[in-house]
Amino acid sequence: MTDIDATHGHTNADIAELKALRIKSRNYQVRWGFIWALWCAVLWAAWYVPGYAIYYEQPFVDLAQGGNAGNILAAMVVAFLNAIAVLIFMFVWVGTLGKTGEYFRTLRQKRIAFWYLPAGLSGGLAIFGTYVAMVYVGPGFAAVAGLLYPLVGAMLARLWYNERITARAALGLLVLVTGAVLIFLPGLISDLGMEGNSSRWIGYVGGAMAFIGWGLEGAVAGRALDVSDPDVGLTVRFTAEVMIWVVIGVPIAWMLAGDVLWTSMGTALAQIGVWHMLVLMGMTFAFCYVSWYKSFPLIGVGRGQAIAALYGPLSLVYLWIFGGLTPDIWFAVGATVAVIGSFILFTEGRGVLEVIRAGEKG
Repeated sequence: MTDIDATHGHTNADIAELKALRIKSRNYQVRWGFIWALWCAVLWAAWYVPGYAIYYEQPFVDLAQGGNAGNILAAMVVAFLNAIAVLIFMFVWVGTLGKTGEYFRTLRQKRIAFWYLPAGLSGGLAIFGTYVAMVYVGPGFAAVAGLLYPLVGAMLARLWYNERITARAALGLLVLVTGAVLIFLPGLISDLGMEGNSSRWIGYVGGAMAFIGWGLEGAVAGRALDVSDPDVGLTVRFTAEVMIWVVIGVPIAWMLAGDVLWTSMGTALAQIGVWHMLVLMGMTFAFCYVSWYKSFPLIGVGRGQAIAALYGPLSLVYLWIFGGLTPDIWFAVGATVAVIGSFILFTEGRGVLEVIRAGEKG
């Protein structure tokens, strides 16, 4: 028996070494995929603290007391300013990495940049929905309402990319959904049964916008991430979100609110406290998104989103520590269940965590 592969000219030792290197590379990718997803959860949770605190600044204090029109306007102004703050930090990040030229080259590649437009739209709607949920129902609910997004992302990734969902991954997603239902449903039933509180349903619609938008964004952006750098792609995505606000969102707000929109923005930008909050919001959200996008090519959209869903219980801890907000029993129970669901996904064997799509050979 010969030790030479007559077809390829490799010895059996060479083949074994290549297989070992492939396994080592795959494990390295999986490990870093989980690290990036966990960093996303930590930073994403931190984003809710300044996002909640900004409503204690003018003009948001007054707007939040001005009925539905004031609440929606406050959410729109905060979401627009948040998008600008994140984009500024992304420009700094890309410039620091020496990828500014790549950013402009990606913009010129229409087939790539095209996919970041719907990603910016769906992600922007998710962020706006989060602020709507925050102003109507509260920051605790807004923070955990998006916990359903891994299910949306995983189903779309399965439908569009044929990403494999193992039985263990499906169980983890199911447990995550159960936790989200425990957080979402009791408060909704209670609020719908209360008289004089009819407007709070708008906040629950905002929560639905959050998890649908973020789940859709991950699946859409996954297409472009196959052929573009995550740091550059993310900057293109937030460029798209800011442009959507400038071209569509701000004109709609101006049409509905009139000059109150510009007065509110001027008042907000005149407050040093608002600037502090925007810096914190831009920094935490920009780098949580960097981590989020980097995890997708390494462990898949569904798994990357599921691990990042740990932001939910972490955000409740942050809001309790820094905001003095104690979550109710359903928040605590739902958060615990969500942690269990994420843990099921996190402990899945590495041998099945390689992103497998249609047409690829193992």
